[in-house]
Amino acid sequence: MIDEAQLLEQLKSETHKEQAFRALITLYKERLYWHIRNIVKSHDDADDVLQNTFIKVFKNIHNFKGDSKLFSWIYRIATNESITFINQNAKKLQITSEEAQLFAINNLTSDVYFEGDEIQLKLQKAIATLPEKQQLVFNMKYFQELKYSEMSDILETSEGALKASYHIAVKKIEAYLTED
Repeated sequence: MIDEAQLLEQLKSETHKEQAFRALITLYKERLYWHIRNIVKSHDDADDVLQNTFIKVFKNIHNFKGDSKLFSWIYRIATNESITFINQNAKKLQITSEEAQLFAINNLTSDVYFEGDEIQLKLQKAIATLPEKQQLVFNMKYFQELKYSEMSDILETSEGALKASYHIAVKKIEAYLTED
């Protein structure tokens, strides 16, 4: 397996860029897909956002300074692309981004790729009631099982703040799920 430093060197090299980029996609596409899917909800939308993410990475790899891990930088792009997608969708529909998310959740049952049950739908609705930052933190910790140190690099926030956000998010979700 290629290490991140080698991969980055190859991505910045004109002779190896395309081959290295294919390796990068293979390495990260599934994890990024599920990260994006947890934010935008729909399979088709997640595919579109994933494609946009990789296009941005390809076009901007030369701007990567190495201040964080490559993985963290790509996740940050995927997160921003997902949020931008939701906001643009909301603007098109002339609704708030919160309403756009609830709309996406309510359409999950018609998504042929959604394999969840009533409990999963209720959890998604509970997550949608959280502020954007708490949603991101909850999804990254609960679904992707990222470490706080990784989330800190991706979201550019202290680990302490992330732990507090996660704790608050869990309490709010528990309250939502236990109300009648």
